[in-house]
Amino acid sequence: MGNKAQGRNERNGISIIELFKRFSDDQAAREWFESVRWQHGRFCPHCGHAKTMHRVNEKPLPYRCSKCKGYFSVKTGSVMHRSKISLQKWAIAIYLMNTSLKGVSSMKLHRELGISQPVAWKMANKIRQGWDYAKPNLEGQVEVYETYFGGRESNKHASQKLRAGRGAVRKEAVRCVKECDGELRAKHVRYTTAESLQGHIHDNEKTVATVFTDEHKGYVGFDLFLEHQAIKHSAGEYVNGMENTNGIESVWALMKGGYAGTYHKLSHKQLHRYVSEFAGRHNARGMNTFNQMERETRNFEGKQLPYTAVIADNGLAAETV
Repeated sequence: MGNKAQGRNERNGISIIELFKRFSDDQAAREWFESVRWQHGRFCPHCGHAKTMHRVNEKPLPYRCSKCKGYFSVKTGSVMHRSKISLQKWAIAIYLMNTSLKGVSSMKLHRELGISQPVAWKMANKIRQGWDYAKPNLEGQVEVYETYFGGRESNKHASQKLRAGRGAVRKEAVRCVKECDGELRAKHVRYTTAESLQGHIHDNEKTVATVFTDEHKGYVGFDLFLEHQAIKHSAGEYVNGMENTNGIESVWALMKGGYAGTYHKLSHKQLHRYVSEFAGRHNARGMNTFNQMERETRNFEGKQLPYTAVIADNGLAAETV
């Protein structure tokens, strides 16, 4: 187990008892959200002005900007924008999604928080926005891997079968780049061509020295600009000295476990958000639980997600091959 593994005893977790002591009511949750979002002082989410005032009756919202005269709360301009769900429930949901390594279903959130399943589903997708953040490029030795999500042809009704081949037919592709024992980058993609796969390396390259991959044909040509080592899975090879892709395969084994055991089905429209969730949780695995919650909450800023955007087609659906 690596030094940054998610189950390490050195990490400080939070028990359920501690969680409810910290977020005992909506006011306690509000104070926490405000301290996280406005750690350097309260500002107006509408215009960014620092001079704001607190309204005694807190109507229509608790704060008002002296410059643009707009009203706002800690929810304004974030993923919680205009949400009627209490801040206490938002905090508990963030905790559950950070501490559940294989994800949390909307049905569980519905039961645990006492909200409807459709509202819980939208809430979870909004929280996943907090894992989607700009990250520095990778360096050193990196592993590259592509994986696929989708139902098996053998499990489909006869009228739904494509009869167009085996393996990745009509499945959604995710390409991944990971530093050895380090950070992970992942992206839902439409194609796994050489141009697409190698372009992802160029996008994330900083001082990449060596690339470890499997023997996918899309990786042919890496040798032209980087040291490239291919692990021949078809020949029963999984480790060759220091060469392996086991780290990145372990990460996606976790997501596949979540897919099979928690969600059961992932729509291509939201797959990129689930990918961000598992990658983000992996990258924060060495942090204490409260630090994980704070980092994700800080990243809610400016990421409103209306329902029309949640259900919108992202144009990345797999094609029949």
